[in-house]
Amino acid sequence: MFISKSTAGTGPDVVLIGAGIMSATLGMLLKELEPGLTIAIYERLDVAAAESSDAWNNAGTGHSAFCELNYTPQKPDGSVDIKKAVNIAEQFEVSRQFWAYLVENNIISNPHSFIQSIPHMSFVWGEENVDYLKKRFTALKQCYLFKEMQYSEDKEQLKNWMPLVMNGRDPNQKVAATRMEIGTDVNFGALSRALFNHLQKMDGVTMHFNYDVRDLKKQDDGTWRIKVKNRETRDKEWVTTQFVFIGAGGGSLPLLEKSDIPEGKGFGGFPVSGQWLRCTNPEVIEQHRAKVYGKASVGAPPMSVPHLDTRMIDGQKALLFGPYAGFSTKFLKNGSYLDLPLSIKANNIRPMVSAGLDNIPLTKYLIAQVRQKPEDRLDALREYFPEAKMEDWQLEIAGQRVQVIKKDPEHGGILEFGTEVVSAADGSLAALLGASPGASTAVSIMLNLLKRCFKEQVETAAWQEKLKKMIPSYGQSLLNNTALTDQLRAWTTQVLELGEMQPA
Repeated sequence: MFISKSTAGTGPDVVLIGAGIMSATLGMLLKELEPGLTIAIYERLDVAAAESSDAWNNAGTGHSAFCELNYTPQKPDGSVDIKKAVNIAEQFEVSRQFWAYLVENNIISNPHSFIQSIPHMSFVWGEENVDYLKKRFTALKQCYLFKEMQYSEDKEQLKNWMPLVMNGRDPNQKVAATRMEIGTDVNFGALSRALFNHLQKMDGVTMHFNYDVRDLKKQDDGTWRIKVKNRETRDKEWVTTQFVFIGAGGGSLPLLEKSDIPEGKGFGGFPVSGQWLRCTNPEVIEQHRAKVYGKASVGAPPMSVPHLDTRMIDGQKALLFGPYAGFSTKFLKNGSYLDLPLSIKANNIRPMVSAGLDNIPLTKYLIAQVRQKPEDRLDALREYFPEAKMEDWQLEIAGQRVQVIKKDPEHGGILEFGTEVVSAADGSLAALLGASPGASTAVSIMLNLLKRCFKEQVETAAWQEKLKKMIPSYGQSLLNNTALTDQLRAWTTQVLELGEMQPA
């Protein structure tokens, strides 16, 4: 599509629904590429990035596939599939480049407000799991993006890397870990708000908080009419635009259904809620400096991979463990219990039922998680922190995730653990569904969206030049270009000041 003011009329050129990391990234890319564009952003809450992008709502880790074992599944023949991990690692490098560009151009003044250096580690125990981790390490070391990965089974070495994890552990237990020193902690809530703060200062950008988007209608001239409601005054109005992006987290599916585009038919959603144990003892918090990820339980969704996680949130060092999964029919943390039943339509009921029947282990897992007592959560924590005490931890409610259910010719419907961009054939509307690793790969996701929905502009010399300025590796693969990888990692590390973790 090509945006034309004569077609868009008096409304904004672009409407972004949801004030999270996806809308912030797309809005910033579009304004850098085409400064004259007018953009209106609608958010149902009174602050940006308060749902999935918020640091306390499960989105506080820079998912670069260094430590997340669910991105490297073991095949039936015993080998480890690293394809997804390599893809995510390269996409995270793209995110780092864009963030470095934003800092260099004073769009973000203080990188420590959203990104910190923190080692990423994978930790396992037992003969079978240690054998898996060693195979994973060997496979990943063949990729240059993971060249700095270390592996150890030496308990003294592991104690130096992660004392909380090793102190008090059975000396006869076989353990192993990998470590990537160049890992990061990313506060996507802080990053989103920094981007929106800058966007609001730019000509042609307006932000509307406390607004519900109630309906979307495609007009004969190709534009979209969007019905919005002010949640404070209860006033309603219609907004006309030529391009709509639905980046509303768990709220994207109902809005995609309202758009009635053929490409959105058959999609369903399965909501999964989360909880954290948050450490309240400063002495314990100071003893840990790493993101330590383990293996997920059988049937667990990817967002429930257990980890003992050091974070920097609002200038304070924090330590979290979890997440513990749960079930709610809400699609958003601040949503309605009717979200799930109201999302069931004639065109998606078969995929949803089929996916449900194929994922009985997930259902059993969620039931067990919901029934957990505090003692059960402490037992899970002690697998990673043997000397943990109940009085040092408190339970926090995390965010909602809606896993994608899509049509499948063979099974009727399948449950997808990832992100999915659904776009109209004419490029006039796009919606982002799904969850992990979403935020960390937001830049790559939005670049692919631009190629789909702004194909004519992306192919112009002007946009190509700007894209390469914002993302120096744009159009190139880092996988086989070791010199470029080293150069860009050194540049982003310097610009983002990725030294020791420090307050913002």
